[in-house]
Amino acid sequence: MPTIAPSLLAADFADLGRQIALAEQGGADWLHLDVMDGHFVPNITIGPPVIRSLRRRTSLPFDVHLMISDPDRYIDDFRAAGADSITVHYETCPHLHRTVQKIRSTGARAGVCVNPATPESLLGEILPFVDMVLIMSVNPGFGGQTFIEASVEKIRRTAAMAREARPGLYLEVDGGIDTTTAPRVAQAGANVLVAGQAIFGASDIAAAVRSLRAAASAS
Repeated sequence: MPTIAPSLLAADFADLGRQIALAEQGGADWLHLDVMDGHFVPNITIGPPVIRSLRRRTSLPFDVHLMISDPDRYIDDFRAAGADSITVHYETCPHLHRTVQKIRSTGARAGVCVNPATPESLLGEILPFVDMVLIMSVNPGFGGQTFIEASVEKIRRTAAMAREARPGLYLEVDGGIDTTTAPRVAQAGANVLVAGQAIFGASDIAAAVRSLRAAASAS
């Protein structure tokens, strides 16, 4: 059964509490929170104070994706704010093993993300030490982008690597996920699906969560 993680990047920021409740009614498993700094990616979103406030509104696990430069400086802050998993980018961490160790020392799940142009083969040395790998199927920074077709085979190759190095790994995909792409990425081996516009852009948020799960499960 796939894990469905609605991305709050596509939600109405003036109505987050209600929209989270609707996603929860639809059976969402996690909430995906994109943190952007305007430096590593060309956008600025939220920080620990917002996550801390949202933590009081739901018991769903918070899947925090740090699309920021120098994430080591903020790991403790995001964990204290309520992050259950913290994912950093391969591209921003010159000492990735140390960063992963720091995340795990806080008690959070540790994830590593790769951009579309970064080959998954570079993750070979870190796979045994992480709980999750996130494959970006769009270039990070903005929601609503078109799914990059090459991501399907990239997920398939990463899943094969994980079977060897890290059985039980969460293999997450983010970018352009909807009822059309969900079955394809799930069949390729993704078991955590992040979706923003397909859920929060729908007229019925709870039904959109259920539809996405059904599409992914059908694979």
